[in-house]
Amino acid sequence: MSEPEVWLRGPVAGYAAGVQPVVHALRQVMEDADREAAAATAEEIWTSPGGAASAGFHLLHMANPLDRLMTYARGETLSEEQRRVAAGEQAHGPVETEELILRVRDVIEASLAQLQSTRESELDEDRAVGGKRLPATVRGILFHAAEHSTRHMGQAITTLRIVRGLGIEAAHD
Repeated sequence: MSEPEVWLRGPVAGYAAGVQPVVHALRQVMEDADREAAAATAEEIWTSPGGAASAGFHLLHMANPLDRLMTYARGETLSEEQRRVAAGEQAHGPVETEELILRVRDVIEASLAQLQSTRESELDEDRAVGGKRLPATVRGILFHAAEHSTRHMGQAITTLRIVRGLGIEAAHD
C-alpha cells in the first residue's frame, strides 16, 4: 500500500497550525516533482502537446512565483534577480531536468524554512504584492502560494502523462 498524501499524515512538527495546509501542499508538490518530473526525460519535460505549455514551463512557473510570493509574505520587495526572472519567464530555454528539479526543491525548501518561522500572529498582517503594491495579507499570500504551486504541479503531471501516452512525436503534431 502506498503512503497517503501529505495532508493525511497529520500535522508537521515545527510549524504553526495556521500554516499547516501550506506546508502540506508544498511537501506534496516536492514529492510529486521527485516522483513524476525527476523520472522524465528532458524531451518529455519540454514537449508542448498540441501547443499547450510544457511540463517544464509549469515547473518553472511554479517555482519562480513561489519564490516571489514568499518574498511578499516576508514584507519585502523583489530583488533585481527576481524581477529579471519574472520578466523572462515566458521566454526561457529548456533547462536540464536535474537543474529544474533542483530549482523546485530549493524554492520549496526555502519556503518551508520560512514557514517554520511564521507565527500565527503574523498571518493577518497586511502586505503589498507586485509593482502596483496591491493589498494582501500574509495568510492570503501563503494560501495563494500553496494553491498556485499545486495547480502548476498538477498541470505538469498531466502534461507529462499526455506526452508519454501520445509519444513524443505524436505530442509534437
